[in-house]
Amino acid sequence: MTDDSPPHGADAQTAWPVALSGVTETVVTTLGPNERWNVAALGVHAPDGDGPATATTWGRTRTWRNFRESGGGYVQFTRDPVDFVEAALSVREEDEPILDSADAWVEIEVEQRDSGTEGDTQWVEWALHPVDSAAERRVVPTTNRGHAAVVEATVAASRLDVPSYDRETLLERLAYFESVVETAGSERERAAFQRVRKLVDAEW
Repeated sequence: MTDDSPPHGADAQTAWPVALSGVTETVVTTLGPNERWNVAALGVHAPDGDGPATATTWGRTRTWRNFRESGGGYVQFTRDPVDFVEAALSVREEDEPILDSADAWVEIEVEQRDSGTEGDTQWVEWALHPVDSAAERRVVPTTNRGHAAVVEATVAASRLDVPSYDRETLLERLAYFESVVETAGSERERAAFQRVRKLVDAEW
């Protein structure tokens, strides 16, 4: 049986600063061995019943390493598509853990819940326990197809070199998402997609 009690230091009364449902795409910063904060994308799965929120790392990434060695990080909720693209597709490090674009953040402690392999890729599921949190801005939710297309493009781009995914299908998706951004996105979303093109070693 898995023990879902918070690890040492985590406050059972600390709440997430936003309501979680399904899988929420976030940016996470984790402290590396060089004392700088690595910036990466992280899908946060909403709690199941009374259990904790969870996230899964795939492969021996910097986030996986830093979770193991430092035991936590900062999950951030940002609407900035450029920050999200850089988190998902590039190696980015910062001197401070909180991004300027974060509308809200939560400091977390993590504990490993499960692990395994899929194909040749190792995965680890982590329980995320809030320690501290803050809302930096109160915003009115809006629906932006361009922003959603940027997020989906980063998912497709991250799978291009995974053998179990068909490369041509992924390239077709990237072309479609780019067309959505061109017709429905803002200037910031179009700038984000230019970053996708620069960071991805592929043509579509």
